[in-house]
Amino acid sequence: MNELEKDSRRSTKSIAKDLNIPRATVHERIRRMTERGIIKGFTVVPDFGKLGEPVTAFILVSFLANNNISQRELADKISRLDGVHEVHLISGEHDILLKVRGESMERIGDLVIDKIRQMDGVGRTLTCTCFATVKDE
Repeated sequence: MNELEKDSRRSTKSIAKDLNIPRATVHERIRRMTERGIIKGFTVVPDFGKLGEPVTAFILVSFLANNNISQRELADKISRLDGVHEVHLISGEHDILLKVRGESMERIGDLVIDKIRQMDGVGRTLTCTCFATVKDE
C-alpha cells in the first residue's frame, strides 16, 4: 500500500523489484485490496495553482435544524458546488467541514456569501484561509 501511495503509476514489476517479491504477488495484493474496498480508486493529484485555483480555504458550517432539509442532504447539496473539493460531517461546535479552492479570496468569498450562506439549513459559517499546505494526500 505504501508503494502505491508514493506513486500509483508505478508498475507491479517495479514495485515487486523494490520489495523483492514476485510480480504476481504484488498484482494479487493490489487486486484483493481493490476488491475489499481498501483501495477505493486510483487518482491524479493536480497542481491547483497551475489550474488557476491557488487559494485554499476551509469552511466550517453550522447546520440549522429548523428546515425541511437534513444535515446529510445539505452536505450533499454543498458538495455539488463548483470550488468545493471536500465535504465532511463532523462533531463539535460546527457540523460540516468544507475544503474549497478558488482563484482568489474574493471568489471564495463569493462562494460563501452568494451560495453557501443562501442554502436552506445553513446557520452560520466560519472561513479559515490556508497560508501553505505542508501535506496533502
